[in-house]
Amino acid sequence: QTVLQGIILLPLRAICIALLLLIAWLFASIATFRHPGKGSVPLKGWRRRMIQTTLSCLTRTLFFVMGFQVKVKGKIASLREAPIFVAAPHSSFFDAIICAPTGMPSIVSRAENLSTPVFGTILSSLQPVSVSRQDPDSRKNTVTEITKRALSRGQWPQVI
Repeated sequence: QTVLQGIILLPLRAICIALLLLIAWLFASIATFRHPGKGSVPLKGWRRRMIQTTLSCLTRTLFFVMGFQVKVKGKIASLREAPIFVAAPHSSFFDAIICAPTGMPSIVSRAENLSTPVFGTILSSLQPVSVSRQDPDSRKNTVTEITKRALSRGQWPQVI
């Protein structure tokens, strides 16, 4: 019975995950198409709402298909209350679980991740703070960018 379920469920889940990722890529591409600034100007209006609603819903659905159910206990802090979220240990794809219920905040990510074919477009739509391992001033620039976004009074999304 377990083998039979694995034979049926594994391909079905893989197809669903691929389909959800392609839909997320499509919405991320639409939201960032012809956006001036490419990360230096915050997304506003319909672009920001599209990212917050559709990608949040698709991410929740993606994790549900993978077998995770996210339940939030308590109240999620608003952008005004907490412009910065801290997630630990910040070492795996499980960090993305936090993004769905919190409205798809900006994240701190390696600059190399932005060039990944599908995930790079999705990641770009979240307006990440890029960290370059080759740039010696990257840490200082990252702290400056996070501080700028935290003090923007709601222009930028929360940073995780």
